[in-house]
Amino acid sequence: MAEAAVTLSRNFDLSRRQAYRYLEEAQLDGPPSTPAEASITITLKMPASLARDLRVHAMHSGMTTSEIVRRAIAAFLSATDEHG
Repeated sequence: MAEAAVTLSRNFDLSRRQAYRYLEEAQLDGPPSTPAEASITITLKMPASLARDLRVHAMHSGMTTSEIVRRAIAAFLSATDEHG
């Protein structure tokens, strides 16, 4: 871990402390269980107020608007599958 922290620190101009934080976070997340699926771009229409609320939520949560929409759609589809 120390060697990895030094390498991150040098390669990305990070403090060692920040490099350790990134490594600790990566250990908590663990390896991805499945390879990431390729993403495509889609266009959605929604009321301006909903789009504004989405952006505010994204800013406060630290997630992207895309991630929030992906999670919401996945949850919706999962609930739909469970209830027929």
